Amino acid sequence: MADSSYQVIARRWRPQQFSELVGQDHVVKTLGNAIELGRIAHAYLFVGPRGTGKTTSARLFAKSLNWEDGPSLDVPDDSEIGKAIMEGRCLDVIEIDGASNNSVDQVRDLRDECQYAPAQCRFKIYVIDEVHMLSQAAFNALLKTLEEPPPHVKFVFATTESHKVLPTIVSRCQRFEFRSIPVDLISLKLKEICAKENIEVEPTALEAIARMAMGGMRDAQSILDQMISFCGNSITQQNVLEVYGLVSADRIELLARAILSADYGSILSETDAFSQEGLDFYRALQDLSDHFRQKLVFELSDVGNDSYPEQIVRILDALREGDELVRLGLSEKTNFEVTLFRAVESGKSRSIDQVIRKISKVLPEKELKKKTELAGITDHDSKVRAVDTKEIGTPLESNLSDAIEQQTVGKISSVDPVAEEIVETGEIEKKETKEKSSEPKDDRQIQDESEISKRVEQLPEKLRKSLVEDYKVNFVSIEKIDSSQLI
Repeated sequence: MADSSYQVIARRWRPQQFSELVGQDHVVKTLGNAIELGRIAHAYLFVGPRGTGKTTSARLFAKSLNWEDGPSLDVPDDSEIGKAIMEGRCLDVIEIDGASNNSVDQVRDLRDECQYAPAQCRFKIYVIDEVHMLSQAAFNALLKTLEEPPPHVKFVFATTESHKVLPTIVSRCQRFEFRSIPVDLISLKLKEICAKENIEVEPTALEAIARMAMGGMRDAQSILDQMISFCGNSITQQNVLEVYGLVSADRIELLARAILSADYGSILSETDAFSQEGLDFYRALQDLSDHFRQKLVFELSDVGNDSYPEQIVRILDALREGDELVRLGLSEKTNFEVTLFRAVESGKSRSIDQVIRKISKVLPEKELKKKTELAGITDHDSKVRAVDTKEIGTPLESNLSDAIEQQTVGKISSVDPVAEEIVETGEIEKKETKEKSSEPKDDRQIQDESEISKRVEQLPEKLRKSLVEDYKVNFVSIEKIDSSQLI
């Protein structure tokens, strides 16, 4: 026969003191200072995700204000008023569900009751949960009382959707932001609970449960309770993965490598396996996004420099865009695959800024020297100027133009495949100009503009027209070239 007195872990392990509240130290410190300094406001607004301790904090705050020898942050466990408040039996601490008590008439009744003095406590405290569910008329009926309540009345509002609360209500309250609880703190609390409950559990299983809870302690405790019902007194990571359809960290890592390497075959085989095993595609997408986020943080640190952070950012953008598609689409599997394929394509692309940085000597000098040596470019080759590669592609009509093309474009294009489209010789000109200014004058070079113009006029008409009009060449010097190089 079932035990009617059994309480789930989330209720049995509900914090009874502020010191037991996990992950909300900023709230505890502020409320504690307010009590010690006697600066207790008449209205508080607790905002944050579900299961982070908003309603529990409201009860603890009411207990700290109303216990026999209070107000103080720490309340003895044997306080009768404290026990009554935590168990919901105190007449002067009224908890109201805003979702089911949202009419203007109910708020008017509350406003009338405020005028009566508390029966047994120091303050009459109203805790309204999910306050954003109140109607517009109900909010308006509460405004005047909320701004100037009787001295014995305090209000505590709790909500998960603060943007739905009227600004006129928010401005009359002290607002506290309850944060999502980090995974490591949730894991530590679950470990403590398991130790007290005599449950053997793998650390990886606790971590999986904590990740599933999405920052909510109550959700994590509910999942743990369900796993105890499923597994008994011994819980493994594989048990958690099986019950909730999660993907292991190793398979997420494998999928991430397939995206980075554009291995479509591995992506398809993994998604087929997910479908056959009945795994949660949406949860897999979230875990994959979290994996790439951790990889991005690593790459941006001083340690990681093996890949482009921009690539990971583009992949994360593609995964984020596919979030709603996978969650609400008709076919989770198909939408999941499409999202990963888009992530692959996004990872392949490079921004123009990145390419320019790569070939415009923003890279470390020793790497540039290494790339230049691998490309076979000599100092003599780098002296070639007056060639704009923007339009290169149409052959010149004379042997001399072919020679110039071989001597210049052939050498430049061997630096990098991308350079054929982007390299402009303006950078080379600037560098050479600086070098020549510090070198003794070379008799083989002529840089007088009038002499250069005269020599240009002497060129064959077709060649001159092709260089000046088609290729937009700017002649900056005349230099003797060894004739053997023109062969």
